[in-house]
Amino acid sequence: FNLTVGFVPPTTLNSQRIMLATGHTWKQQRRFALRTLRTLGLGKSGLEHRVQEEAHDLTLTVTFIIMVAGKPVDPSFALFHSVSNVICAVVYGHRFSREDETFHELIKRLCSTSCVSLPQLYEIFPWLMSRLPGPHKKALACYDVLSDFTRREIRMHTERGIPEELQDFIDFYLDHIEKMHRDEPKSTYNEDNMIYSINDLFLGGSETSSTTLNWGLLYMVANPDIQEKVQKELDAVLGPSKLICYEDRKELPYTNAVVHEIQRFSNIISVGMPRVCVRNTTMLGFPLKKGTIVLPNIASSLYDPEQWETPRQFNPGHFLDKDGNFVAQEAFLPFSIGKWATAQISAVWIGTVE
Repeated sequence: FNLTVGFVPPTTLNSQRIMLATGHTWKQQRRFALRTLRTLGLGKSGLEHRVQEEAHDLTLTVTFIIMVAGKPVDPSFALFHSVSNVICAVVYGHRFSREDETFHELIKRLCSTSCVSLPQLYEIFPWLMSRLPGPHKKALACYDVLSDFTRREIRMHTERGIPEELQDFIDFYLDHIEKMHRDEPKSTYNEDNMIYSINDLFLGGSETSSTTLNWGLLYMVANPDIQEKVQKELDAVLGPSKLICYEDRKELPYTNAVVHEIQRFSNIISVGMPRVCVRNTTMLGFPLKKGTIVLPNIASSLYDPEQWETPRQFNPGHFLDKDGNFVAQEAFLPFSIGKWATAQISAVWIGTVE
């Protein structure tokens, strides 16, 4: 299939963080993050109960929507709160109630602006974005609020001390800092890099999923016939009381196809994360110098008319064969491809992509 790309002249990316970073520090932070997340259960069935717990909490939102039937309602806050609480349990070691005013204010800010895409542009084009007015200023301020929130959680962990049995990402990172300071005085593991990493995990594991769920709700409202088919399949396979788990997808081909089509059609990450050429090369006939940034156009794959029967329509049939069995598609790249995408998918709490 055709995945088009864009090119940016040679430049230097951030040497910190996991997203939008490159170099020695990035390699260390990414390797540590992936290893720790796997230890804490991401990508395994051990974390599934947390997802189920937050899904159950969302029933309160469903009840509220039923009560205000016929009136406008915005479910984005409730979705963001529940989704982010899963990654919070992994990173901070606990979830936050809806009554927590500090967390409530953080979620409110995150829901009102994009703290992911706009700061990314700032990191790629700092010389331009620092001079332009616009919504990225608000997004950068939002990122600072998240950093302060993360710093507070780190301070609370530091004050209580590192437990014998490490419980969350902060525990693992603080323990690693202590070990590295003894063995490697010039280690890249420090509080600033910990904040960068945690913020990336929090945003990567909350905004993407909650935005996808928002689109999913919209598509179900706009397509009541599809919504009805999903409900019938869930009722037939799960019954009225069983909690859904990832393994159930094998018995829910239509629902699985709908989830995939939501991700394809919503296309929430239309342009993939930038990649840097590590040497002079040629791509699609264009000579690229070392240091050139490559931006993959994800939309060119998700809406490719040669790969999808009706690329500009919401159609779960894109992921079903003639017998109604689920079929994976090679052109399905909602989270891009490559090493960054692997880290991103690990951070996302909802396990819909195999």
